[in-house]
Formats: sequence, structure tokens, C-alpha cells
Amino acid sequence: MSHHSPNKTNLSQKEKDYLVRMEKHDSRLDHVFRRILHWIERFIAAVTIIALLAALALEIHTMFNTPSYFKDVSHLLHNLLTIVVGLEFVRMLIDTTPANILEVLTVAITRHVILSHDDPWSNIASMACIAGLFAIRRFLIRRSELQEEMVEID
Repeated sequence: MSHHSPNKTNLSQKEKDYLVRMEKHDSRLDHVFRRILHWIERFIAAVTIIALLAALALEIHTMFNTPSYFKDVSHLLHNLLTIVVGLEFVRMLIDTTPANILEVLTVAITRHVILSHDDPWSNIASMACIAGLFAIRRFLIRRSELQEEMVEID
């Protein structure tokens, strides 16, 4: 028993027209979904910016109102670098390019290396990840692609 799929050359004109209409419908539906996802990303970015600004304001307020605040520098670095990673994340949401994604990952891993006092193997693994990200940027992504949007919105 042979199983064959319909070939476009064997289809009637009515069937070909139907297939063309369905392809256009799918294309429009894809476009609508991409637009919806684009606006959801923008909304999430806006909410994240507001939360990060509130966290920064709270951190500044705490700096000036807590006399012993600067005795624990690791706490300050933890909070400020968390805000920086959040800002990089927002930038990635707004402008999804390979360069921005690599920067977010690099900043997040670097934050981990600076703040964590894990065992040396964890630090070595983090440094290897950062080196890998730089290698990816240098050897696997063309310069022309670094600033191209990964998801096109028509």
C-alpha cells in the first residue's frame, strides 16, 4: 500500500486557490500573534523598569537613612548589580539582538562571580561560561547579525 501526499501539480485550480488562501490566513495569524507577543514584551519591560526604579529609589533611601549601611559592601553590590542585570534584561526585551542577549548573560554571570563566594570550581565554571560567550560572539555570530532584531515585527 503506497502512501502519497498530494502534489501541487496534481491539484485542481480550486484546491490550489484554497491552499493559497490558507497560507495567507496562516501568515496573517502569525503576524497577529507576533504583534501580541511584541506588546506583551513591551508591557513586561515597562513593569520591570518601574520595579527597578522603585528598587533603586528604595536602595538610595536606605543608603542615606541607615547609619551602618556601608559596613556591608557585599549587600550594596548585591542590590545594585541585581538592578543592573534587570536593566540589561529590559534592554534585551526591547531590542532582541544576539549582542544584547550575550550582554545580559555576561552581566548575569559576572554578577554571580563577583557576589558569590562559592567553591573555586564554581568560579572556574562561571569564567568558562563568560569565555564561551565571548567566543560565541567572536566566532559564531557575524558582525552584521549582532545588531539585527532576532524577531521581526512586520
